[in-house]
Amino acid sequence: MMALEQATQGVVQAVVVHNGRLLLVEQPDGSALPSGVPEPAESAEATAARLVYELTGYLVDGSSTLEPEAVEADSGPAVLCRLLTEDPSDGARLAPEQIHWVPVAEAVDITPPGVVLRLPGGPHARVNPPRVWAGPRHGAQRPLALR
Repeated sequence: MMALEQATQGVVQAVVVHNGRLLLVEQPDGSALPSGVPEPAESAEATAARLVYELTGYLVDGSSTLEPEAVEADSGPAVLCRLLTEDPSDGARLAPEQIHWVPVAEAVDITPPGVVLRLPGGPHARVNPPRVWAGPRHGAQRPLALR
C-alpha cells in the first residue's frame, strides 16, 4: 500500500520562502525548486525537508502541502517549507554559488506554473486581514482565541 502511495505521489517540490525570497537550486536545465523522490514510507513534508537539507544545508520544516490548484496537475506535491536556520550547515551537495534566493515575484517565470502564485509576495497572494476584536455585538462574548 505504501509503495502505491509513493508511486502516485511523484516528485516532491520544496517551496522555501524567507524574507520575500524563494529558494532555488541550479539544475542542468536552469534554476528550479529543490525537488526529488520520497524514500519508502516518507511523507511529502518529510521529503521536502530532507531534500532541502541534503542539497543546500538549510534546515527547514515541511509545514504544509500547497493547495492542489496551485500545482501543475501532472506534477507531484509542492510543500511549503519554513526556514529554521538562516545559515546552511556544512556538507550540502550543492556549492553556495548553486543556491539562489530569488524575489518571489521573479520566481513566477522560473518555477512551474501555479507553484508560487499564492505565496506571500506573489501576484495572486491572498492576504487575510488581522482579526481584531471590536467589542461585543448584540451581547456576544469575546472569543477565547482572541484574548
